[in-house]
Parts: sequence; C-alpha cells; structure tokens
Amino acid sequence: MNEIGGYIELDEYTGSPYYDNAVQLNCARNGFAYLIESKKISKVYIPYYLCESISRVCQKYQLEYEFYHIDKELKPVFNKEQKEKEFLFLVNYFGQFSNEYFMEQKKKSNNIIVDNSQAFFQLPNKNIDTIYSCRKFFGVTDGAYLMTTSKPVRKYEQDVSFRRMNFILGRYELGANPFYPEYCENNDHFFNEPIKYMSKLTQNLLRGIDYARVKERRTTNYNKLFDLLEPYNKLSLQRIEGAFAYPFYVENGERIRKFLLEKRIYIPTLWPGVLRECTKNDLEYELTQNLLPLPCDQRYSSEDMEHLCNEIKMYL
Repeated sequence: MNEIGGYIELDEYTGSPYYDNAVQLNCARNGFAYLIESKKISKVYIPYYLCESISRVCQKYQLEYEFYHIDKELKPVFNKEQKEKEFLFLVNYFGQFSNEYFMEQKKKSNNIIVDNSQAFFQLPNKNIDTIYSCRKFFGVTDGAYLMTTSKPVRKYEQDVSFRRMNFILGRYELGANPFYPEYCENNDHFFNEPIKYMSKLTQNLLRGIDYARVKERRTTNYNKLFDLLEPYNKLSLQRIEGAFAYPFYVENGERIRKFLLEKRIYIPTLWPGVLRECTKNDLEYELTQNLLPLPCDQRYSSEDMEHLCNEIKMYL
C-alpha cells in the first residue's frame, strides 16, 4: 500500500511528455546502447565531430566502429557500402537537417540512426531510429527519448535521480558558478551508467513543462542571433524552430570564448575529445576550437540576445 499522511512531497504534474510513445531512458548515449542490443548491430560509422560518449559505448559493447569526416555544411563525407547489421550514425547538428534530408540518407544507407540530441522539437521520421536528449533542453539531471520499433532484449532498472538534483536547484537560487563542479560530475556519471529507464522524478518534471512556450522562446532568440550575426558567421544556416543553440563559426572563436567568459557569458566547447582524435588540418579540429554554440534557450529574452551580440561585436 502507498504511504498515508506525513509531509507533502513534490506535486504530481498532469501534463504529457513531448514524446509519449517513446522509450524513456536515462541518457541519450544509452539510447544508442539500447539499439546495439535490440538490433544486434555489428558495426557503426560515427562522425569525428561528436561527443566521445558514443565511441565509449562502442568500446563498452566491444562493437566495431569507424570514424568518418564531415564537410563545411556539417554533412557526412561517407560513401561506403554497409553490410546488413552495419549502421550509419547521423548527427543532426544544431537541428540544421530536415526530415527530408534524413529520408534521402536512409535511401542511400538503409541502416541509419539519427541523433536529434540537438533538435528536441524536430519530430522523428517514421521507421528511422531517433534519439533525443532531455538534459540539453530542460532542467533535469537525466532523461532521453528513443523513437524505435525495436523491443528491449532484457529488463532494465529505473534510474533514481533525486541525489543529483542539487546543482539544478542550487543554480536556480544562487547562480551557476558554485555548482558547476556538481554539473560536471553529473555528466561524468553517465559514462559508466548502464541502460536504465528514465527516473520517476524526471518523468514528472517533464510533464510540467510548457513546451509551446519553450519552443517559441528558443525560436525567437535563435532568429535574433541569426539576424544580428549572420554577416559574421562562416556557416550558412537554416532558420529553425526550438533551437538548441546558435552555432557561430568565426575566426579566433577560442579567443572570443575567453573574452566572453570574463563578461560572465559561458560558451561551452563542443566536443574537446575531438582534439585528440583529429589533427589540426581536419575541419573537425577547427570546428571544435572556433565554433561557438551561443545559448538561445528559454531562460533568455531578446534583450539578452542583443547584449550577447553586442559583446561579440565589440570583440570583433
């Protein structure tokens, strides 16, 4: 029986998850692990320009993997013949690729996995395995959605996340700096975490989000950055809805990142592990150093975006 009486806990939210027919897992990389198990993948082709968590999953499962390069449009440079159980792992960088693009890729490669970790609001294509990250878009400690028809091959535990909530609650009241080490610790936590279902706490928090407002705010902020920075950007970008970030590719991006840090504007490096896998002559090395994923999420207003752009223009 349920407990009766005592103090009141967190309220149960009554909204719906954004992807209510997805497999709800603890993290995006374990969405990939789920597919390795359920589809019996024998080999995967992954881009150099990607978080090293995916190659670590391959190593954990002793899965053969091979890197491929991308071009200046962030599209794969790939023309290999794939065997039956070999898959091409495609990253939807900053949500810049349409569903039509992925359908064309499926016609060419058949076995593909789409990583929509940076494109939460882009609905999946039918019959294409698609991975989404909740942590990149909302204030939760775990959470990923996997759109697939593949059934699990074994039982999974459910994650428990309340012990890892301190850095999110702390930032809400006191700011980011005191809790940044805990944030990094939570990220590192998932490197060795097995496949689990999304925690009950995260499921509840995700039912309480006003997704229409979040999508609208991210779209408005992205368009503001697009309008103000397009003349300086080395990337030719599409206008998109519900953006993860505005990818600003510019000369001396690393110096601009340090300049902005002094202004208490925090721009992450995506992904530092690339610098170990690539040489200075590779495009991926250049992107890692000089592509700035400028924040445009639901926390910020158009005035915040103008301030960010003014600081960048001051440096330029």
